[in-house]
Amino acid sequence: MVAKSAMNTDEINLSILFIICYKVTECYNITFDIARINIVNKLNSETLIKVDNVGLFKNDKWLVKGVSLEVKRGEIVTLIGPNGSGKTTTAKIALGIYKNIEGKVLRFTEKVGYVPQKISIDWTLPIRVVDFMILTQNLSNEEIINALKLTGVEHLKNNNLSNLSGGEFQRVLIARAIAKNPDLLVLDEPVQGVDFKGEISLYELIKEISDKVNCGILLISHDLHVVMSSTDYVVCLNGHVCCSGTPQSVANNNKYQELFGDRASTILSVYEHKHDHTHSADGTIKRKQ
Repeated sequence: MVAKSAMNTDEINLSILFIICYKVTECYNITFDIARINIVNKLNSETLIKVDNVGLFKNDKWLVKGVSLEVKRGEIVTLIGPNGSGKTTTAKIALGIYKNIEGKVLRFTEKVGYVPQKISIDWTLPIRVVDFMILTQNLSNEEIINALKLTGVEHLKNNNLSNLSGGEFQRVLIARAIAKNPDLLVLDEPVQGVDFKGEISLYELIKEISDKVNCGILLISHDLHVVMSSTDYVVCLNGHVCCSGTPQSVANNNKYQELFGDRASTILSVYEHKHDHTHSADGTIKRKQ
């Protein structure tokens, strides 16, 4: 009886050691899985830039004051406001163009693409699209083609800039900014000089770029109604932050309605719908399959 149930000390210690090792290994596996999930979540919500209570005093006046915002990977944050409200100034502060500022800017990436509001070009010079792409950066032919293809203007690569329409030129500017696959893309009024159908098409493109390039986008727009279906977060400026939040919450905010008037209250019924179609570069409407 005793002989049957007896177990020597070495066997007992070995069994205990096996159980402990198994439990520790199991625990480590669980911990690893949790850590891996946390890493994935962190990547999906990675902060690319954080603007904290910034302001700029120039020519004896505050151009902007007390502005805070944050852009994460895969997110589109839109600055809206009337002319002179400080949208471009805020973008330039975020980019580090203005140095003597109040507050602070934390940038967590150096891979930044930028489409400015104004660009000076001598339209009399015969500059092809493909030449324009490499004016200020070294790009491989593959990078050029991929960027132009994503923005829908690959077929225009050998055309002169002077022969492009407003919408085509804006697409080339965006292609130039995304050619190096930036983490952060700053677009200052990217639909200027484009008709209404072209605006919708460009904003749909910007949303597509956010998804395919997996970048964060800081977008400047003169109004909310066109960008509403494409943006994740809105900051309404008028020298300071009037209101901020989701497009729907900003559209319903009294401060926004006071700033933009009666027409502001109608945008929800215009652009809160789900798109069952896309707008091509020439403005043609295509139904989604």
